[in-house]
Amino acid sequence: MPPSQSGYLLGIGSNIEPYQNIAQIIQILIKEFPTLTLSRVLEIPPIGMNSQRDFLNIVVFLETDMSKDSLKTICNSIEIQLGRDRTDPHRGTKDRSADLDILTAIHYPNDANRPAHSITDEYFLYPLLDEISAYLMQLPFELQQQGVEINIDHLSFGQTATTIHGDASASNKRVV
Repeated sequence: MPPSQSGYLLGIGSNIEPYQNIAQIIQILIKEFPTLTLSRVLEIPPIGMNSQRDFLNIVVFLETDMSKDSLKTICNSIEIQLGRDRTDPHRGTKDRSADLDILTAIHYPNDANRPAHSITDEYFLYPLLDEISAYLMQLPFELQQQGVEINIDHLSFGQTATTIHGDASASNKRVV
């Protein structure tokens, strides 16, 4: 049985320079959190907005005991740092360089069977939520849609679920 883990699931997306911005978001998060567990990155058409730009979306599990308010402050700061205007009342229907949403606090293995629709109504994230849960529980999972490769220095991610450690002493995981 996998070890017990508590933290948050984040839904992350970008449709303005998405390859660069998703890479930057992950780089910033790894400086704040020593371990990130990532779903694959999917290219998804915009939903609920008038745009021709596809999104890159990913779900990230952050193992932390940080408060939700503290995490929200970090997420908002990343959005602002990457150019999102959080004061714009129409920001939810505009193209965006960075969109970080706290989906839920979660505890594995207790919440491993929690259905995706109980976490968010953003149905395009359901396969990514299912994938990351299976990955954390060390269960087989097959997602039909191919992931998109994102590169940071000598690290690539996005084609399958993975864990990134900021600590270079990690043994069998990918390391930034």
